[in-house]
Amino acid sequence: MEENSKYLGIDFGLKRIGIAISDTGKKFSFYRDYVLNNPEGYGKIVSVILYENVTKLIIGYPLNFKSEKTEITLSVEQFCSELKSLLAKENKDIEIVFFDERFSSSLAQENLIQSGLSKKKRRDKGIVDSIAAKIILQDYLDSPLKK
Repeated sequence: MEENSKYLGIDFGLKRIGIAISDTGKKFSFYRDYVLNNPEGYGKIVSVILYENVTKLIIGYPLNFKSEKTEITLSVEQFCSELKSLLAKENKDIEIVFFDERFSSSLAQENLIQSGLSKKKRRDKGIVDSIAAKIILQDYLDSPLKK
């Protein structure tokens, strides 16, 4: 585990990608923002990875209730390939971990309701995506799978 490095959590969506980051101790996650799912958004993710010294990417992996791949699972895999290619151009090799994301968006909605945010802000799907990324990352940080 590289000193002063961080992990980045991703909640991939066809329109938006939620982002969360860990502390350097890899104990806590903090939601950042979201980016649009387009080449400019991918570039912003690469910038965060480089600026924050990210050494591991935790990506929510959408499976159905039978733990089978879905259509969006293939989109997540394609996104990872594109991201790895962009990072290779920056001479950055990063470990990518697929982590079960089932229920992360519904938990994010529940967190927003409990936070006391106005209904209007709770409907902001970008906030939901970012909090879902935080939940995915925190679940990973709390899991025995973390190295």
